[in-house]
Amino acid sequence: MNRMFRQEGNRLVRDIYGEMLCIEPWGNNSLRVRAIRGDRLLDVSWALDTEPVNTTEVRITIDEQYGTIQNGNIRATVRYDGLTTFYNQQGKVLLQEYVRNRNELIRYCSPLNIPAREWVPHLGGDYSLTVRFESDPNEKIFGMGQYQHGFLDQKNCRLTLEQRNSQASVPFYVSSLGYGFFWNNPAVGWVSFGKNVTEWHADLTRQMDYWITAGDTPSEIVEQYAEVTGKPPMMPDYAMGFWQSKLRYQTQDELLGIAREYKRRGLPLSVIVVDFFHWTNHGEWKFDPDYWPDPEGMIRELKSMGIELMVSIWPTVAKDSENYDEMDRKSYLVKNDIGITTHMEFTGNLVFFDATNPEAREFVWQKVKQNYYDKGVKLFWLDEAEPEYGLYHFPLYRYKIGPALLCSNIYPRYFAQGFYDGMTRAGEDKVINLVRCAWAGSQKYGALVWSGDVDSSFRGLREQFAAGLNMGLAGIPWWTTDIGGFLRGYPDDPDFRECIVRWFQYGAFCPVMRLHGERMPHRKPLGTKGGGLFFSGADNEVWSYGEEAYEIMKKYLLLRESLRPYIKKLMQEAHEKGTPVIRPLFYDFPYDSAAWDVTDQQMFGPDVLVAPIMYEKQRNRIVYLPKGANWKNTHTGEVIQGGRWVECEAPLDVIPVFTRAGSSVDFSI
Repeated sequence: MNRMFRQEGNRLVRDIYGEMLCIEPWGNNSLRVRAIRGDRLLDVSWALDTEPVNTTEVRITIDEQYGTIQNGNIRATVRYDGLTTFYNQQGKVLLQEYVRNRNELIRYCSPLNIPAREWVPHLGGDYSLTVRFESDPNEKIFGMGQYQHGFLDQKNCRLTLEQRNSQASVPFYVSSLGYGFFWNNPAVGWVSFGKNVTEWHADLTRQMDYWITAGDTPSEIVEQYAEVTGKPPMMPDYAMGFWQSKLRYQTQDELLGIAREYKRRGLPLSVIVVDFFHWTNHGEWKFDPDYWPDPEGMIRELKSMGIELMVSIWPTVAKDSENYDEMDRKSYLVKNDIGITTHMEFTGNLVFFDATNPEAREFVWQKVKQNYYDKGVKLFWLDEAEPEYGLYHFPLYRYKIGPALLCSNIYPRYFAQGFYDGMTRAGEDKVINLVRCAWAGSQKYGALVWSGDVDSSFRGLREQFAAGLNMGLAGIPWWTTDIGGFLRGYPDDPDFRECIVRWFQYGAFCPVMRLHGERMPHRKPLGTKGGGLFFSGADNEVWSYGEEAYEIMKKYLLLRESLRPYIKKLMQEAHEKGTPVIRPLFYDFPYDSAAWDVTDQQMFGPDVLVAPIMYEKQRNRIVYLPKGANWKNTHTGEVIQGGRWVECEAPLDVIPVFTRAGSSVDFSI
């Protein structure tokens, strides 16, 4: 009998040389793989916090040299030396651990002696961990969250597993080889999808934990991932329309004036935003009455116009705020392992509340409920959600659940969860909150992720285009971006007007269409404290960019409004199956090999193909129309057979868009 392998229920276990490896079914056609230096796995789920019902047959076999476990369409074989290979139902290798060990009992030997699982102990406990896999140079990799490098295919990229302003590390990817892989570990680290080797690294961890699934199509892979990490709620109807925001409306009267102007012009508006520094102080979470004297009355008037109010919430607590002493005494704040506890210097010395602490989450929610929710606010902007440390030096910080190196990447998920839990207890069944960062599972807490404080340029637009598609494939269907970018942007500059028009056109075909940005020049603060402390930006409404831009934006606002029945169907699909609202062409046309190479077009649901204009002065572009459908050019009305490239005119008021012929979607641009 083979004493290295054993079966424990539906688990295959290998225990040798001080390492225990465990592989078990975790959802249909999927396996969870864990390893630890020791004899007992840690009872921590991270994003795999609900074991799904498994409807496929599980088979485990053990012989002298191998242990094998099969769950539906995926099979894992563990060799005598511990190396694991994953196969699909046809016996094709999907993924294989790195084969560079010296071992006379296997066919391939190497004197390099580089382990597939390398544990490096830290004095006092825990390890840094590097897990290596063989690399197929022809593989394409999509997902992993939101990175500001502009690449859709992550192959040959090195990505830091860190949360930062404009970067959301969501470590799940879809492979062109027919599998999906999730690194179920919120530790700070990195991954390298090299040509010669794939390496996952955690700076500090206690056990290896990853999940792998096999599927014939990307949609099957993403849906199986959604089953084990969660799906978003159903998006409320109002959120599918247009959102108006800027840096920042300084008073209640200013905000109401903008809302009234939208209605006077007959323009659709679903949401308007009260941005940061409407409060009395960081960590007090309430309107400053000097500038917002009647929130209830303001919200009533907005609702009478069919407009919801969104309010900015930061996780920051000022040391001179009314809640600091209590939160500090009760350990509701992130701690420093070294030095003075100050996490950001922004109009004072600020500390972040510890969202990993359920009592801290409840404390913050109760303040927010009293001062906002009970007054009628049902939509929150959870900014600074990474959190944005003034110094991203993670060894400095410690949460209730452990040192930041061990778990920092999960912070934004807990931040979103605190509001989701509070709102659902209060009776809300369609929770949506705008969040600046996410980790795996954030989607089930109503997280609408936006891409952070990005540059107001065509390059910024191109980078957000790739980021949005990869977020959807990483399991976050609700995603948006600041139309026009956030940083800079002069409304009177003709070049920026061109950029924001093109961004606005693209935004009409995003999961949420939202206008926001800093805009220059700044306006002076109204006071020296509270809601008057911070400056504002220049105007950022659709009429702020000249008559030509206004007419184009109006056209796309009305188009977005006409698409709301179609968008509702997309949101229902996201809610039921985890389907990304925007996705690369290969998601809907996986058997068209050319679709896998198109990186500057997207599908907006199954029936709308969008080819944004993302370069200065560009007035035409080529578009690939996938095989398997005929396509109607929404600008010319021409119907074209798929499987070919076409050249499209794109004057400033036109974004090339095609609809699937015969579908229920029919509009003109």
